[in-house]
Amino acid sequence: MSAGETSTASIEEVLARLESTISQLADGTAPLDELVAAHQRAAGLLTDAQERLDALKARADRLVAALKE
Repeated sequence: MSAGETSTASIEEVLARLESTISQLADGTAPLDELVAAHQRAAGLLTDAQERLDALKARADRLVAALKE
């Protein structure tokens, strides 16, 4: 999943891809170059997922604050 693909994917899709990539890393049976690529992919997906979760939390916080007004 490229950066362009993750920008249009849902948070659930990004997390599913991250889980799949982590499983590939945990298996450890792939060649080293594939494991390195999977690690890089996982790092990017994790960053993307964290940014999305932070944005969702901020949105939820704003909604809660608006309800209290």
